[in-house]
Amino acid sequence: MPTLLHLDSSAIADGSVSREVTAAFRAAWQAEHPEGTVIYRDLAADPLPHLDVHGISAGFAPAEAHSAEQAAAFALREQVMAELEQADAVLIGSPMYNFTIPSTLKTWLDHVILVGRTAGETPSAKGTPVTVVASRGGSYAPGAPREPFEFVTTYLEKVLTGMLGLEVDFIVPEFTLAAAVPAMADFVPKAVESKAQALEQAAHRAKEAAARAAV
Repeated sequence: MPTLLHLDSSAIADGSVSREVTAAFRAAWQAEHPEGTVIYRDLAADPLPHLDVHGISAGFAPAEAHSAEQAAAFALREQVMAELEQADAVLIGSPMYNFTIPSTLKTWLDHVILVGRTAGETPSAKGTPVTVVASRGGSYAPGAPREPFEFVTTYLEKVLTGMLGLEVDFIVPEFTLAAAVPAMADFVPKAVESKAQALEQAAHRAKEAAARAAV
């Protein structure tokens, strides 16, 4: 049966727009594949350790030459790489923190990217569809004053597509802070509209990904 790899990285447990939209995607996916598998990682509640020298060096040495520290570090890398490789679709919630992705998501990427396996000329998960819910407090859309500060979709597109060979689509809910920041009160209608569109897009893309996985 098809497998969905679902990653959330918002530090907010309740009230997170990225989590709400990924939940809508997941629900639509599971409605199409009720017997399917969902591999879920909450990178905020259960963060991976930063990639250290043992995990890095183990990627360049054969398993039989690994020290005990290298073996332990690489076991985690092996696990997250295998989760990506077995997925028929990937769902990532990535809110914008200080213009870029959460550090917990960056740590996941550090573990999962291994040249010669998941990255390089023949990436092991090449062609897998990925949907990224890239929420942000304001707007960084083309033409917006802060467009040059957008380092979420710009970074993830390069890494997920350019290094891992995945097929990436973005859902971008904007103005998520409008209701909480008095100075942004005028943008509340835009926030409501953007969130509604994101939820609709999530359901639609989940069904597309589910249909693709069933082929």
